[in-house]
Amino acid sequence: IAVATTRTVFAAGLLWCIHLLFFRRFLAIYPFALGACLAAGAINGAGSLLFYVGLARVDAALAQLLFTFHVIFLAVFSWLDGQRLSWLTALRLGLGVLAVALLKSTSSGDMDGTSALMLVTAGGLYALHIFINQRTLYDVPAPTVTLYTLTGMALTVLIGYAAFGLPALSVEPGGWVPLALLTLFTLMQRLTLFMGVKELGGPQTILLTLSEALVTIVAAALFLGERFTLGQWAGAGVLAASLALISREEQLGDVPRPRPWVLLFA
Repeated sequence: IAVATTRTVFAAGLLWCIHLLFFRRFLAIYPFALGACLAAGAINGAGSLLFYVGLARVDAALAQLLFTFHVIFLAVFSWLDGQRLSWLTALRLGLGVLAVALLKSTSSGDMDGTSALMLVTAGGLYALHIFINQRTLYDVPAPTVTLYTLTGMALTVLIGYAAFGLPALSVEPGGWVPLALLTLFTLMQRLTLFMGVKELGGPQTILLTLSEALVTIVAAALFLGERFTLGQWAGAGVLAASLALISREEQLGDVPRPRPWVLLFA
């Protein structure tokens, strides 16, 4: 919890510094969009806390697999919003979930029902925050959405950090480098995520972000000496097929744009 709070708050603070020094034009936002961004950040922040609490009692690979079902939640949210997913997108969604299951097939942890529910709920909250941001991105630039959404997330995890009794962050001197890199990568991931949502739409962006499982496995093999199992090689192949099929998506040239927030209440 302390690490999650530190990386989120530091990332938000760094982003504020960058905006104030170099990109003040991206500070402007109208009130309703500001509220939407802060709400989305709060939802994702709550999901982040649920994820880390669940992670404490579930094998990490299994936790990542349960969280991956956010792609299904987002598909449902998009469908309820009037977007119709193509058969190819549905196929790629199924392939993506199968690929992550295969990539995480070495999991040896036992299933804890309460923790599993926390992790699935965390995935649902992550999908909901993407859905809200997709609407906000209709008429607000991605850097602006990133700034205020990350701010809402930072405020929420700070509240959660206090609720958990302000646990100490015990970091050895050499540990600050990876913590700083984690903060930087959090900032980069958030910014590129919302840029992707604005250009491709939420479902396509989420499908592409499933590649994080493959990146994790490859990095572990290169830097930690881990090796692929046969199941993981199969998962890598299935995921590569799912990612390659994006070039066949007919909707990419004309991404369905959500209606502005104001039209929802017209």
